[in-house]
Amino acid sequence: MSDGASRQQGDLWRKVGLCLLVLVFLTPIALGVLYYRSRIFIFGGLSGPAGTSVVKPPSPADWRSYRDGDTARLAILLTDEASAWLGLVHGLKSLGVPFTLTRDVAEAVRSKVVLVYPYVSGLVLKPDELRALAAHPQGGGTLLAANVLGGGLKEVFGFGDVQPSRKRFAMSFSGASRTWLGFDEPEEQTVRFGDPARNPEAQLGTHGYGQAADALAFFEDGTAAITRRRFPTGGAAYALGFDPGFLLLIGQNARGADIERDYVNAYSPQNDLVLRFLRQVWREGEPLAVSLGRVPDGKALAVMMTFDVDFTRSLPNAVAYAELLKEFGVRGTFFIQTKYLRDYNDEIILTDESAAHLRRLGELGMELGSHTVAHSWIFRDFPMGDGKEQYPAYRPIVVNRNEARDGTILGELRVSKFLVESLAPPAKVVSFRPGHLSNPGGLPQALEATGYRYSSSVTAGNALSHLPVRLTYGRGAEAETGIFEFPLTVEDERAPLMGLRLPQSLEVARKIARDGGIYPVLVHPNILGHKLEFVRGFTRAMRDRAWFGSVDDFGAWWAARDGVGLDARREGDGVTVRLTAPRALDGLTVEIPPHWSLDGSEATDARVRQRPGAVTLPLPVGTTTLRFRTAPRGTGARSDDFKLRTGGLASP
Repeated sequence: MSDGASRQQGDLWRKVGLCLLVLVFLTPIALGVLYYRSRIFIFGGLSGPAGTSVVKPPSPADWRSYRDGDTARLAILLTDEASAWLGLVHGLKSLGVPFTLTRDVAEAVRSKVVLVYPYVSGLVLKPDELRALAAHPQGGGTLLAANVLGGGLKEVFGFGDVQPSRKRFAMSFSGASRTWLGFDEPEEQTVRFGDPARNPEAQLGTHGYGQAADALAFFEDGTAAITRRRFPTGGAAYALGFDPGFLLLIGQNARGADIERDYVNAYSPQNDLVLRFLRQVWREGEPLAVSLGRVPDGKALAVMMTFDVDFTRSLPNAVAYAELLKEFGVRGTFFIQTKYLRDYNDEIILTDESAAHLRRLGELGMELGSHTVAHSWIFRDFPMGDGKEQYPAYRPIVVNRNEARDGTILGELRVSKFLVESLAPPAKVVSFRPGHLSNPGGLPQALEATGYRYSSSVTAGNALSHLPVRLTYGRGAEAETGIFEFPLTVEDERAPLMGLRLPQSLEVARKIARDGGIYPVLVHPNILGHKLEFVRGFTRAMRDRAWFGSVDDFGAWWAARDGVGLDARREGDGVTVRLTAPRALDGLTVEIPPHWSLDGSEATDARVRQRPGAVTLPLPVGTTTLRFRTAPRGTGARSDDFKLRTGGLASP
């Protein structure tokens, strides 16, 4: 071979080697790019949100902000400012019972019904104050007290001794008291304080009253949990052997795991029973007892159809559910997981194609809410974050059920909200539900910092209630937030199949509707079939008898209702009820004694609807006055029948 041919052959092999070398280096890079592009989807030209979300420090609630009101309200004499009074306040507001807080005994006893909270003792009340409280039921008033520990008032309340314990796990109402209270369902017989199989001590201490002359409820050791003494003057004194504010706060803070009887898919009125007991005592002792309803338009039940869109095929299916709701004239809420990375959980959910489904949901009139970005089981353990998280730099990864990386609470809230609002304008995301209902302690203040208003992040079983509640900062006992929680009642993942549970779910609806509550339904639209048929069947059965709407529809109404002030006073031979509203709301129900009827122009106003025991009306901003004629008790409706049922919903 010539030297020239050899050189040409050498050059060829060098070029081949160089190409192979380049391929060796470029192939991993190319594969990496392909893997990266298959692992993440980035919307071109989209980044945000701008600005920083700042979690403000807590501002301790001041009992003085709840001190206003006339004497027909339930007067709460606060004997310890460091107590769980915020749980009591939020619970009474949810039920619609007007109240006023005071630290002054003389001011409290101007009301017919006084609740001393959280305890009675000579250590917190002076002798003259104790004498004034003792004289109140003897003079015809009603004295209700939690934890009567001292002060020489045993005879007033009608018991002998007090026995403290943390080993009492439930109280049961007597048959006579259940009849008096209207507690007719099996789930309304017992209030739980813990579960000895889970924790050897109850979540709150109790005081059992011995030698009680009239016990309305008993602890399992036979001591009285609630006592009553009636006086010839018509007055009455009640002693509670537990802290109702603390018990209510356990549920409101979603810490009822040791108390809950059923986590979900059941009637769970645990803490509502405590509130209804307080309302009944107030109604019996206060002839001008007027309260607020809990459901728009005078209906008995508020149904919210909600959908957790957290699976690759869920978005196309979600449109089918939305179209079904549209046929019924119902607006639902679709909580969207804005997943743009492939990880342990699933493939990428949010792409150009799926964004079109988001927009279609909006076109159908549905609410779009946030269901986080990562949908992690351990969202409850995420750090708060710095509030600067932005798409697409924010990239949380779920490694497995017990591990996730690079996620923050604020990042999940900020970025998911930004993406939904950017991809489906003019959507405004104000409602939130975490994946797996994984619930951080700091969620309420994080929601507030990122522009949300409503949450549906717990079950009614865990919240121990079928009523909405205003959340506290850090799920504690000291500070309020502006976020409202709506506990969900029915979901689709537990056996048996959701489509087989329609009769059971309608029965739960009937029970909640007996006293006006909420009924959020959770459906994962990963399939159609039996789930779609459940939605169809439930909506068809309840459409004409319950209020239906989205979370933000109900939330806006509830937030306005939460600000309503209500006072009643006697004027001449009638009663004037004054309603003050910082925000307008439509379809507010005012619950009145059944022997009252509207007087004056309101009685002929087509916008005002009256039925026995209730008036429903639109409420403008400012003050609205209603005037009532009060027929003598015993005429018309039964004089003793003030266990008001706002709905009277027939069994489906």
